[in-house]
Amino acid sequence: MATLRELKGRIGSVKSSEKITGAMKMISSAKMHKAEQALKRLLPFRGQIQTIIGNLLSADAEFSSPLIENREVKRIGIVVFGSDDGLCGAYNMNVFKGLLQKLHSMREKHGQDVDFVIYPVGGKMFKAARRLSGAHIEVRQLVEVNSKSSGKEIRNFTFSLQQEYLDGNIDLLEIIYMSYKSVSRQILRAEQLLPVAQETLTDNSITVQCRPYIFEPDANAIFTSVLPLFVLAVMQETFTENQASEQAARVMAMQSANDNAKKLLDQLQLEYNKLRQQAITSELLDILGGQVK
Repeated sequence: MATLRELKGRIGSVKSSEKITGAMKMISSAKMHKAEQALKRLLPFRGQIQTIIGNLLSADAEFSSPLIENREVKRIGIVVFGSDDGLCGAYNMNVFKGLLQKLHSMREKHGQDVDFVIYPVGGKMFKAARRLSGAHIEVRQLVEVNSKSSGKEIRNFTFSLQQEYLDGNIDLLEIIYMSYKSVSRQILRAEQLLPVAQETLTDNSITVQCRPYIFEPDANAIFTSVLPLFVLAVMQETFTENQASEQAARVMAMQSANDNAKKLLDQLQLEYNKLRQQAITSELLDILGGQVK
């Protein structure tokens, strides 16, 4: 049975833990709101590009670009987004499970002999993904890119992936990430980035203004110039959503830890009070017993 001194020490430790988790929750919440604001600033950029592409596609012209051409799939690239830091609950594990499901579905669709190149973003995701490295799976460690990368680093990474696709090193590029909805809701999503699918270019939420345009240079030249920017916009948005989702998961993890600390503190305080009351009662009985003698 624990002594009063031991219980007092445990109570002090739990109180310290409660303060630490509370502070970490506040920091993560601030970072999450910062990522939210960055995401709101990115949305108009992607929307404007989609509007331009929508107007181009509505014109009476033929369009061709190596970024939209489908070919036989022999080698698939997958960019999977995780975190570089821990203490975010089951965030990385849930994304990793999504990666395993995607590998399984791609093998069913394209055959068991299809090769994969996995690009894990974030140190935690790389540690999880490197265990999959084998005969048909290559896991590449990204040195210059992580979950906290800046706009320039994201741009270079995106254009390098586009070049990998254009050179024929990969025939299909997928991205797996947590889509940020709210602090308590993040949805695992898997999207095809390359080749760019027709349905992703014409979003129903984008209003296309059907006006008679004169394109200078021709419409196809503008299309081939804007399409890489669309891919970049999607990648920038994905990086930002990953950052917001990571911090949201950390907020919820710290909240859960804080709640557990409070419950444990109440239990220890109750046990401490009981043990203290027993000690007082025992001393009183000893005093009374001495007086009787």
